[in-house]
Amino acid sequence: MSEAVIKALSHYPKDAVKTITCDRGSEFACWRRIEKELHCNMYFADPYCAGQKGTNENPNGLLREFYPEGRNLERVSEKTLKNPALINAGPKKVLHYQKPVDLFNFFISECCI
Repeated sequence: MSEAVIKALSHYPKDAVKTITCDRGSEFACWRRIEKELHCNMYFADPYCAGQKGTNENPNGLLREFYPEGRNLERVSEKTLKNPALINAGPKKVLHYQKPVDLFNFFISECCI
């Protein structure tokens, strides 16, 4: 997991990744390596506190609207799962009806250049 996280986030400007919050799964056993490589801090949510991982749990819920619990996601193409229109391209009330991708791109262009 550490290699995948580092690979996914290392192409962003150095100051773009400040913190990462994850669950306490064993897949994050190498969390210190992620911190070192990405120059960020890792935080771990308390057990059974999904609200502490809201940016993860909300898209999971949206994903399950398309693919109900129990459906084997290995049968869904990677291209389909990575399609932002599937889950996170629409405007969000919590973002004053702006699209997450637009705010993310704005942040990257402003924060780190």
